[in-house]
Amino acid sequence: MTDALKRLSDEGVAIWLDDLSRQRITSGNLAELIDQQHVVGVTTNPSIFQKAISDGHGYDQQVADLAARKVTVEEAIRMITTADVRDAADILRPVFDATGGQDGRVSIEVDPRLAHHTTPTIAEAKQLAWLVDRPNTLIKIPATKEGLPAITEVIGLGISVNVTLIFSLERYREVMDAYLAGLEKAKAAGLDLSLIRSVASFFVSRVDTEIDKRLEKLGTDEAKALKGKAALANARLAYEAYEEVFSSERWAALDKAGANKQRPLWASTGVKDPAYKDTLYVDELVAPGTVNTMPEATLEATGAHGDITGDTVRGTYAQAKADLDAIAELGISYDDVVQLLEDEGVEKFEASWNDLLKSTEAELKRLAPSEG
Repeated sequence: MTDALKRLSDEGVAIWLDDLSRQRITSGNLAELIDQQHVVGVTTNPSIFQKAISDGHGYDQQVADLAARKVTVEEAIRMITTADVRDAADILRPVFDATGGQDGRVSIEVDPRLAHHTTPTIAEAKQLAWLVDRPNTLIKIPATKEGLPAITEVIGLGISVNVTLIFSLERYREVMDAYLAGLEKAKAAGLDLSLIRSVASFFVSRVDTEIDKRLEKLGTDEAKALKGKAALANARLAYEAYEEVFSSERWAALDKAGANKQRPLWASTGVKDPAYKDTLYVDELVAPGTVNTMPEATLEATGAHGDITGDTVRGTYAQAKADLDAIAELGISYDDVVQLLEDEGVEKFEASWNDLLKSTEAELKRLAPSEG
């Protein structure tokens, strides 16, 4: 079952699970995935927590206790989600120790309603790092324009960061720049750079979803022939940018001071179009020093029939450029697509957060003790 997952891991791709729930923690399922499926990290987002808290009764006791204390809905959410992240971090601690801090990581996101506000994002990141209080946590900060200076500031404080919602190559370069600037601040402050880690979450499947829709609308044979090519091309060119930045003189100075590279993380790797192979965004994005965070269905599909044939990224850059150029020549604006996807990404996480607020409020009311 796990030969393909082992091959993927052997190729230098860290396999992270894009899901977390209390049930997964308490049932031993997360430990089993680590032990048997080569999972070495976990990512969460507001959608994942909303689903977890709405399903079943795994949170009833904690919610009842919170209701008895009459905490606000926001505080309840923070207590519930950080408890899960802390427990998952403890389960992953042996991986963290064995990999020298590279893997064994659990990510938790700042309130998505702060995505366009720099100072509150910094404050929230500090609070989350303090609340979870585990060295193997990553605080997720969105790669909005306002998120970039927050990334620099938070890294500069020595807090490890998962930069999320990256769609464009230009923004990805800005994210890497923000990370390096943060390391430079941390170095100036005398912090140990070897303890600071970061991943840059570059989103994959949504790029195909949006561009394929526009190609389908054009309807020509030329347009149809380009379907399913944009997302891989975009991600592969992101890896080219990563190689370039982390072989620069600026990086060399930080490397000498003990800093770690910010690894590219392939996010949104579940296939949205059933016409495509369900492991497309795993098989075709194999490159050393990357992370692939998969929903459980994609993890299982990869284990069952993933086709891991070695590095499928380096050596593809010319073709990737040609594919994106061909799409642009058909009148589809890359800049328009990636901006739309970033805006939609923030909106979707905000909507999930609002749903999480509503469902948690309902649970607090349901489990509130009678007065006395």
